[in-house]
Amino acid sequence: MYSNIISLDKLPLQQKGIILELNCNLSIKKRLLDLGLIPGTYITPVLRSPFGEPTAFEFRNTIISIRNTDTSLIKVKTK
Repeated sequence: MYSNIISLDKLPLQQKGIILELNCNLSIKKRLLDLGLIPGTYITPVLRSPFGEPTAFEFRNTIISIRNTDTSLIKVKTK
């Protein structure tokens, strides 16, 4: 069962989480929602750049990179 709530930037590589809420600014939030990053979506960080950001995330059979400033505002549940 999923129980721990953390921000997406704290989710370790290859660990699956479930999106709870997006608290990003409105323009970023709209883009992420349009891409399918909605509450209830499973998401997994798959790759971090050598400098620590951005991080590539896999969700809904796609991979997208998101900056840490935005991922720190997204809440996820983990195991």
